Amino acid sequence: MKLLASLTSPYARKIRIILAEKALPFELVIDSPWEANTRIPSLNPLGKVPVLITDTDEAFFDSPVIASYLETLGAAPVLLPADALEAVRVRQTEALADGVADAAVAALLESRRPDGERSEREIAHQFGKVERGLSELERRLGERPWFNGDTMQLGDIAVAAALGYLDLRFPDFDWRGRHPGLQPFAERLFARASFATTQAPAG
Repeated sequence: MKLLASLTSPYARKIRIILAEKALPFELVIDSPWEANTRIPSLNPLGKVPVLITDTDEAFFDSPVIASYLETLGAAPVLLPADALEAVRVRQTEALADGVADAAVAALLESRRPDGERSEREIAHQFGKVERGLSELERRLGERPWFNGDTMQLGDIAVAAALGYLDLRFPDFDWRGRHPGLQPFAERLFARASFATTQAPAG
C-alpha cells in the first residue's frame, strides 16, 4: 500500500496512526495539494490528502473511508465495533473530532490571507466551532478512559489527532486550560509510539 499525505494534515496523521497501531506495511509518499507538481488531484478529484493506494492500485480518499478500508484487512487492533449501532457511535466521535480539525484548518487558512483580505470575524467564527466541539467532546468523555467502549477505537484516535493539530498550528490556544477534562486522555495517547512517530515537524 501507498499513503499519499502531508506531514501536517490531521486527517493523514489519523490514518498513519491507524497503520502504525495495526502494524500494516505501507509506503509513505509525501505530497501536498498546494504544490505545483502534486499528484493528488489525479487520484482525488477534491484535491485533498490523504489518499491510500491499495496493492491492487485502487485509490481510496477521505480519511473515514480509508479507515473503513483498513478495518476490512482484519489486522488487530479492531478499531470499529462489530455491532452496527456501536460503530455508528464511534463514527459520531470521529465526525466531531474531524469537524474540530476542519474548523482549525479553515482558521489557519484565513489567518494566512494578506492584510486587507483576512477576516478576523471568520477566524473567530471557526474558533467558535472549535470551542463548541471541544466542549462536547469533553462532556462525552466525562471520567471515562475512552470515548466509546473499553479500548482505544477510531474515535479516540481522531480526537487526539485533532488536539495534536491544535498544538501544532495554534500553540497559544490553551485547549488544556479551557477543557481540562481532555488533557489526561490526550497525554495518554500522545505517549503511544504510534503518536510519537507521526508527530508533525515544527514550523
